[in-house]
Amino acid sequence: MTFRIVGALFVALACVAPAHAQEIPSDYAAVLKTLRKTGDFKGSVLKANIPRNDLTVTIGGTTVPIPLGFGGWIAMTKGEHGMDVMMGDLVLTESEVNPVMSAVLNAGLDVTALHNHFFKEVPRIYYLHVHGMGKAEELAKKIRPAIDLIGRDPFPPPAIAGPELPTGLASAPLSTIIGYPGEQNGAVYKITIGRADLDVREHGARIEARMGLNTWAAFAGSNQDAVVAGDVAMLAAEVTPVLKALRGAGLEIVAIHNHMTTGQTIYFLHYWGRGPADKLASGVRAALDVIEKKN
Repeated sequence: MTFRIVGALFVALACVAPAHAQEIPSDYAAVLKTLRKTGDFKGSVLKANIPRNDLTVTIGGTTVPIPLGFGGWIAMTKGEHGMDVMMGDLVLTESEVNPVMSAVLNAGLDVTALHNHFFKEVPRIYYLHVHGMGKAEELAKKIRPAIDLIGRDPFPPPAIAGPELPTGLASAPLSTIIGYPGEQNGAVYKITIGRADLDVREHGARIEARMGLNTWAAFAGSNQDAVVAGDVAMLAAEVTPVLKALRGAGLEIVAIHNHMTTGQTIYFLHYWGRGPADKLASGVRAALDVIEKKN
């Protein structure tokens, strides 16, 4: 079954009954309490939100909304032998990177990637991927010191605001072009697509979209003047064809890297674009066409 067929079914189901979060199990409720964060439980995955609402971020001189790509997270799901697998992506300023990394490592957790998502952003932002296995509450206690350092930059960047993006973006045409539904978060419309064709596992736990194995596209602005930021999850053979599709559509490539250090190797490609919203969405669709034709 192709991604487009899966997406069409998802759209149809979404029109009938919106997805609802499951009741949070007691051990995961304790995790949110320990982390002092909000979150939800869907698809057997707990996800705690760590947005950088303390920052004002500009890209190319334009102020962009934080949900466009500056929201960190920690996710947990059940693995083997009663253990939980934890993965996360922490959004950090340049001066926060090494103190937070040391806190993660000193707690006995793993750092699996450090990279950028954007060019020309002020302040400079980095993304630190973390991994661990153990009892849910123990993992929460281990990652808490690192999270506590976020927003406490010893050399805080100055808040430099630029002109804001226009508004009035219509989301429905974007879903129609890309073939998948999305979610509205303030001024940002984000479409997230899993890789249901891949069976990636960590310590017995299936790693799916909510654990970070996904392709996404976040849009903001107006129909005529929009921006898109996103990520494409790929196998090695898909990297070059996807690059060609995105560059052919005029989208900028800003990073290619991995997020995980065990299991099947998955590559993640980050891209950026500005222009008419429908043209940007068509560029994203071109990348998906490459992957879907292989499945």
